[in-house]
Amino acid sequence: MFRKVKKRHSSSSSQSSEVSTKSKVVPDPVEPSGNAVSDTCAEFRVKYVGAIEKLQFEMSKTLQEPLDLINYIDAAQQDGKLPFVPGDEEMILGVSKYGVKVASLDQCDVLHRHPLYLIVRMLCYDDGLGAGKNLLALKTTDAEQQECSIWVYQCSSAEQAQAICKVLSTSFDCALASEKS
Repeated sequence: MFRKVKKRHSSSSSQSSEVSTKSKVVPDPVEPSGNAVSDTCAEFRVKYVGAIEKLQFEMSKTLQEPLDLINYIDAAQQDGKLPFVPGDEEMILGVSKYGVKVASLDQCDVLHRHPLYLIVRMLCYDDGLGAGKNLLALKTTDAEQQECSIWVYQCSSAEQAQAICKVLSTSFDCALASEKS
């Protein structure tokens, strides 16, 4: 299911881990859930915190490093632009060779789609609220690369957040490997 490629620079710590289109991590394979669709690598239950959409390109350039992105999200939460705690509704976040799809639990309603080629960075980090929850931040751009958006999801644990990042990294690696073929 997963293609083996050469290991590249890994940029992670105990506080955060990230996936960028610039630095790839080759993870151990993560098994898909029992009800995964054939093109889906893995599915995870997450909660949607919120999004900061349509940031101008100049702002996007200042959010290149993981710490910059974390600080921006934190400031947005403090300013009331993003909530600290998500709503109660769980969603299914599916990662595939096409990108990330967020759907309702019954998967009848697709809430967000993030094509792989528009994902700039994905990182996970402790939310700092002491409940052991981790936030998953997804930075995307538009097709013209004029704007970027930041999508924030809450994971149930650090392990779950890191597993999502690993599966997405594998998707990038597979896409890059098939592009070279």
